[in-house]
Amino acid sequence: MTSATPTIAKTAVVTGGSRGLGRAITAALADAGWRIVIDGRDGLTVTSAARAISGRTGAEVVAVPGDVTEPAHRAALVAAATAGGHRIDLLVNNAGGLGPSPRPALADFPLDALADLFEVNVVAPLGLVQQALPSLVAAGGTIVNVTSDAGVEPYEGWGGYGATKAALDHLGRILAAEHPELRVLTIDPGDMRTKMHQDAFPGEDISDRPRPDESVPGLLRLLESDVPSGRYRVAYVDAM
Repeated sequence: MTSATPTIAKTAVVTGGSRGLGRAITAALADAGWRIVIDGRDGLTVTSAARAISGRTGAEVVAVPGDVTEPAHRAALVAAATAGGHRIDLLVNNAGGLGPSPRPALADFPLDALADLFEVNVVAPLGLVQQALPSLVAAGGTIVNVTSDAGVEPYEGWGGYGATKAALDHLGRILAAEHPELRVLTIDPGDMRTKMHQDAFPGEDISDRPRPDESVPGLLRLLESDVPSGRYRVAYVDAM
């Protein structure tokens, strides 16, 4: 008798995977048997999240603490994901920033803060795509860019953040055109009860917003479907 070839788990990289939507996505992928590499700037938090999810599901969850705006950290994420001959089947660009809080009007928006926001919300995701691209192409993989309706709607006070998300949306469209062998999904999860959303509304009660894990089933349905590259809103997935 010959022994069966061991099954190699699909590998995902989820930035900002230690809390909020990123952690919810990581937990759902782990439940589905994926191997996941996550990051976060707080080493204790990201390590604890990886240990908790791995312990509950039995999946391999690798924590790589660090800041996604740093090239060396992006290289470390890809190295961890491709260790042992794995390929990157899924890259989720979830990590991002809000900018100043309370949210200033564009006329008062500090330009250095705007530059920092573009760095984390646009430059860093593209930098990670560039680093991961050879492995993604080899796997015929999928890129998910987490966006917001602020990137398409002119909400007062959301100009800086919305401009970065509009740029990320268009970046996804160009990547899809340049790499038809990949799927590039730009996904708007809708309002959520997260720390970043709370920071956007300091002192306000946001308990009426859905928990991050409530957006994940729709996001997973998009991943598991054969929908082409494009922009999708999780709230509309059931109607597709």
